Amino acid sequence: MLRPMIASDSDMPRSGASQAGEPPEGGPTLDAASRERLGRYLQALYEPVLDEGLDPRLAELLGQLDRDRAEQDGGAPPERPDH
Repeated sequence: MLRPMIASDSDMPRSGASQAGEPPEGGPTLDAASRERLGRYLQALYEPVLDEGLDPRLAELLGQLDRDRAEQDGGAPPERPDH
């Protein structure tokens, strides 16, 4: 199952970085194996949270936000899922 990605400040290029995702010179680095291990650990840690259902009140608020944005953009409101 694909999960949506959430952008955060850490996803944005930092000033002083030569390329997005690279630390500035002299900054901390991790080798590929360590990054892979850390990624697997974090995925296992947060898997139960990602699998939890969304509170119906929050789902309704997000749906309302989507409908409001669609109306502002002049488009049709998105369909509600049958959950």
